[in-house]
Amino acid sequence: MTDEDFRAEVRAFIAANLPPDMARRTLLGYHPYKPDVLYWTAKLQERGWSVPNWPVEYGGPGWTVTQRHIFEEECFLAGCPAVSPQGLTLVGPIIYTYGNQAQKDRFLPGIRSGAIFWAQGFSEPNSGSDLASLQTRAIRDGDDYVVNGQKIWTSEAHYSEWLFLLVRTSSAGKPQAGISFLLVDLATPGITIRPIVSIDGGHVLNEVFLEDVRVPVENLIGEENRGWTYAKELLGAERTFSAEVPRCKGLLARIKRIAAETEVRGRPLIDDPHFARQLAELEIEVLAHEATLWRVVAEEEAGVAGAVPTSSILKVRGTELVQRLGALSIEALGDDALPAYPERDYLLATPPDAPGVLLAPGVVADAFYRRSASIYGGTNEVQRNIIAAQLLRG
Repeated sequence: MTDEDFRAEVRAFIAANLPPDMARRTLLGYHPYKPDVLYWTAKLQERGWSVPNWPVEYGGPGWTVTQRHIFEEECFLAGCPAVSPQGLTLVGPIIYTYGNQAQKDRFLPGIRSGAIFWAQGFSEPNSGSDLASLQTRAIRDGDDYVVNGQKIWTSEAHYSEWLFLLVRTSSAGKPQAGISFLLVDLATPGITIRPIVSIDGGHVLNEVFLEDVRVPVENLIGEENRGWTYAKELLGAERTFSAEVPRCKGLLARIKRIAAETEVRGRPLIDDPHFARQLAELEIEVLAHEATLWRVVAEEEAGVAGAVPTSSILKVRGTELVQRLGALSIEALGDDALPAYPERDYLLATPPDAPGVLLAPGVVADAFYRRSASIYGGTNEVQRNIIAAQLLRG
């Protein structure tokens, strides 16, 4: 099958299975709606497509790297609900790579089906980019670890069932050497989840407090004090995901639609020379960013292992482009960007019919939320340090 035949197959599947109202909710740019995510993950699981980046032996479809990227792009641009990345993209591969057989049997089926939602317990109030300084502690007590500490910016913890958690199990040696990787049932006594309402008015982030939480030793992934090794691998996947090429293309298309429908001094905004120049500059940068991603994909397909920190480069470039595209979207809306379009009102509502407003809901909220894109997954300042350290050393 050629790549274009594969793209056509993905498009046909989406057309047959994605309800229009669900696509509209996703394309508004608001945070994932759990019932939509459950529905779509189940549909993908029926087709054998819910874990496109997993090996065949663990339920993956056996796609090439190119096919995976085609699938992700088509799903994003069509408005498919995003499957929960914490389980499918982040912790799942760690479990099947470093977990024991009992852990694989216990956790992987629920991750594949999307029935179990996961949250990521890494950042702390004083340990974000300097993650190795984390202070949440786990002390061995018989067959359990007793965990005390606090995590912050924990996405989707309020509707997740499990948490994958970095904890300090030793203070000897380098800070990285004393970190372990635990899986924690969020129904365990001693866990308190408090919402963080972000600048866009949405609730996806949380604080998580752990007070004398008993976690069975059998929930330790791999070896004690080796969690930093597993976390680095996981964060590499998170940063590559943050390349955001499909999101950039989707935002670019939305800006063009807005600009075509918005009139300034009697003509469409898209015909205004100053605006058209800004749009053209961003489109060129998006195309260059996409070309960089496809070069990385080609290198992966060819098995070329270079020393270039591609995940950090893609993360920096992608997240900053998303922010600039969001800003231009607001500029294109003009006065229509001023009203608040809260997620709670528009998530399930019928879209408004007023001219000039149809494309406005979600634009400002998404642009506000994506201000955090250059922070999550490792701040862009730290990523630039990583890039410099690897490319300029010697």
